[in-house]
Amino acid sequence: MMNPLRILDRFSTNHPMAYDAIGAGLIWLVLVFPSNVLPVSDPSSWQLWYWPPALPLEGIGVYTLILATLHMATWVIRRRAPVFAAGVVVVLGLIQLALGPMLIPSMVIIPMMVYNLAKNAPRWASLAGLITGVLAAIAYGLRVIYSPEHYVLTADHPALQTPLTAEERAIQLDFTSTTGDYYLYPAPGTETFESRVVAGIMLTVICALLVLAPWAFGDLARTRKLAVSRLQDRARQLEVEATQERALAAADERNRIAREMHDIIAHSLQVIISQADGGRYAGTTNPQLALDTLDTVADTGRDALHQMRGLLGVLRDTETTDYAPQPGLADLDDLIATVQLTGLHVTLTSSGTPARSLPAGAELVIYRTVQEALTNTGKHAGEDARASVVVRWRPSGVAVTIDDTGGTGESSQTGESNQMGEPSQTPTTGHGLIGMRERLNLYSGILSAGPRHDGSGFRVHAEIPYEQN
Repeated sequence: MMNPLRILDRFSTNHPMAYDAIGAGLIWLVLVFPSNVLPVSDPSSWQLWYWPPALPLEGIGVYTLILATLHMATWVIRRRAPVFAAGVVVVLGLIQLALGPMLIPSMVIIPMMVYNLAKNAPRWASLAGLITGVLAAIAYGLRVIYSPEHYVLTADHPALQTPLTAEERAIQLDFTSTTGDYYLYPAPGTETFESRVVAGIMLTVICALLVLAPWAFGDLARTRKLAVSRLQDRARQLEVEATQERALAAADERNRIAREMHDIIAHSLQVIISQADGGRYAGTTNPQLALDTLDTVADTGRDALHQMRGLLGVLRDTETTDYAPQPGLADLDDLIATVQLTGLHVTLTSSGTPARSLPAGAELVIYRTVQEALTNTGKHAGEDARASVVVRWRPSGVAVTIDDTGGTGESSQTGESNQMGEPSQTPTTGHGLIGMRERLNLYSGILSAGPRHDGSGFRVHAEIPYEQN
């Protein structure tokens, strides 16, 4: 069974005006209807500041009923137009301050409206409502102090407690009664000025508290609502940022996989193509060399397939899959041995010792940089090209330099030749250097690539700093 309070809260959210209309109607039935429509046992409760002599006494009940009903009506529009509703209450208060009655049950709407104004209206309207309420409390106290007489609707003389005579009825400010034995009579000023001051101060304090307390609670509710709204906005912002970060992470992962695939495929295919070209020529003169060449092609293809499976395995959600270790600086010897199978002569030298450890993944970046540079050399250099790989450990990090003695590097798009001296059938796109630079940027590294100073070949130089403590 659903919680009744939850049902009311949902109804209030979905149908705010209907909810407020029902609430105002219930208050009107409980407080206003018995006091203004049903006969009352104490007619002297109608205490007015003033009643125009030209109006009949029956109008007092109609006047108070309209006043009370308008009070309740403002509650219906308090959410949609809180400032307008509060303004209507202020106007009704001014009328009541001028004519009366002194107190009516519907005045309970005043602290409710102050609370609503402090919670839902703009800040300026909330402060204006607070100031207006305090000033109204002061004005009400002054009205009591400086208005010693008020009119009461009564059957007996307030002072003598005896029925009024015909003469007394005739001199009551020219009022005529059509309400049976009840008459509008000016109450005698029996109170002293001091007693009126005390009464006025007490009423001012009470009325001010009835304004200040609801305003404080309303302002507290407003502050909490704004805090919740800010938290919700922050949560939505974080959700958007998380979505963007996931999208960027996915894009980075795709780029990383694309770079890895480029390195694996380009290097492996370069070896396979070179070996296939060599085996084609060796097949007619040296069958054993041709068989060895085919074995190299098969081994290179299997190794590329193994690396591709390991790379694509990251796309699967399998925690139990064991992946082969990623290549690093220790694998440069094997890389160069594979490259030399294509006919390219490569030397590897290393100097210095690591001062600190490199960031995780940095050795793979160095390995891929050397692999890409040698692959480009194999594609673009001439038949007698030579290459050298120099690894230097420095106080700031590791540096690697790849030099070749022929070709124009990846920037050359035409005039390429393979290791047999024939024009290369492999088109180039220029993405290799871009991939190198992107990888190095991830580790605050630098890359320079271009023709050597003496014009005899191409140089690729990369550096990666040590991991920051």
